[in-house]
Amino acid sequence: MGIVYLTGAGPGDIELLTLKAYQVVQEADVIVYDRLANPDILKEAKESCELIFVGKADSHHILAQDAINELLYQLALKYDKVVRLKGGDPLVFGRGGEEALYLKSKGIKFEFIPGITSAIAVPEYAGIPVTHRGVTTSFCVVTGHESPDKKESQIPWDNFKSNDTIIFLMGLNNLKKISKKLIEIGKAKDVPVAVISRGTTKEVKSVTGTLENIYEKAKDLPTPALIIVGEVVRLQKDLAWYKECYPQQ
Repeated sequence: MGIVYLTGAGPGDIELLTLKAYQVVQEADVIVYDRLANPDILKEAKESCELIFVGKADSHHILAQDAINELLYQLALKYDKVVRLKGGDPLVFGRGGEEALYLKSKGIKFEFIPGITSAIAVPEYAGIPVTHRGVTTSFCVVTGHESPDKKESQIPWDNFKSNDTIIFLMGLNNLKKISKKLIEIGKAKDVPVAVISRGTTKEVKSVTGTLENIYEKAKDLPTPALIIVGEVVRLQKDLAWYKECYPQQ
């Protein structure tokens, strides 16, 4: 019986993979990986390593979550080292907790290996600090894609009336609804917003606007994309560094 490493692959740039994640990828007997994990990471696996793709894109799932849980269990019975590779961090909307609970119920050992979450790294690569003295002292990370089966939203919209930075993950398809809802709860229409597609990679695209116009400006960006709402977005004009340091990207 083996062990399952629930591993964060980071936000996209392979150089942001942690040393610990890199080590278990090299030692893995099998890697079960998501759509958002940089495929170049898989090149670091040993030749005999089995690679299994279980990516999800909107309504299209290669495997349902319950089936992924069972797959990890069965693989742990067969292999010594199983790596479950997830984009970002395994516990930030990565459902790593659900997989861990299932493995524990089956008597399988597991280990969490944190990854750099896109919620912080993507804005930072775009020159947007999620907190900044004199601008905001806190930030929150929110799912931008709730299950359509939910009768009521679990997002605490009323909590967003403050000047906190709000970061929505997986929210591009709901950008219009998100902007409308924030205005409805009292946010000013001219609050700055940035939408960053494929952040930290060479395919990065960034659009800025306001709650009032960001949907029209960003609606054609490719996924995955991250939405940042708040006054910190204004700092991008002075702090953008990525393309300056890597002009070929």
